[in-house]
Amino acid sequence: MIFIELFYTFFLIGLFGFGGGYGMLSMIQGEVVNNHHWLTTQEFTDVIAISQMTPGPIGVNAATFAGYRAVVNAGYSPMMGSLGSALATFAEVLPQFLLMIIIMKVLMKYWHHPVKNMIFSALRPTIVGLIAAATLLLMTPENFGSPMVTPWQFWVSAFLFASTFIGTFYFKINPIRMICMCGIAGFLLYY
Repeated sequence: MIFIELFYTFFLIGLFGFGGGYGMLSMIQGEVVNNHHWLTTQEFTDVIAISQMTPGPIGVNAATFAGYRAVVNAGYSPMMGSLGSALATFAEVLPQFLLMIIIMKVLMKYWHHPVKNMIFSALRPTIVGLIAAATLLLMTPENFGSPMVTPWQFWVSAFLFASTFIGTFYFKINPIRMICMCGIAGFLLYY
């Protein structure tokens, strides 16, 4: 039954999804698009766009929307889709909640221990790698276009990507402002 698979899949994503929401995106895509085929790549891209525009953590938002789309795409009603949405969200958050309680108890006890510092030093580059993987997985022809097939879409997408990177990294422009400005620029340049 899809609900059991949905719970199990998002529970594992929540359990092993280090690096926050952006680090989880590649895991979510691997499971819902590649392994289970609950969503197409285009639908997953739409889920990411919606997840970034709505308040809250992107990983939780992606689980919510992916759970809904997975159940509806399996042929169930939108009401059952809402149940899938709630189930996927709960399943993703549950292991994180339990782990945080355990980790905080242990961490507070061993806060100044050198092993803790070594573990955190090893996790930092891993998390950066997970975020980079999520970025690269979203750089597909569906999202960016192709320089041979759709050159205008490709160059506009590359320009907006570079502008966003430069604006947020070098000029420290608020990411919400960048999203709004790029959304307007994308709308004006594409249409």
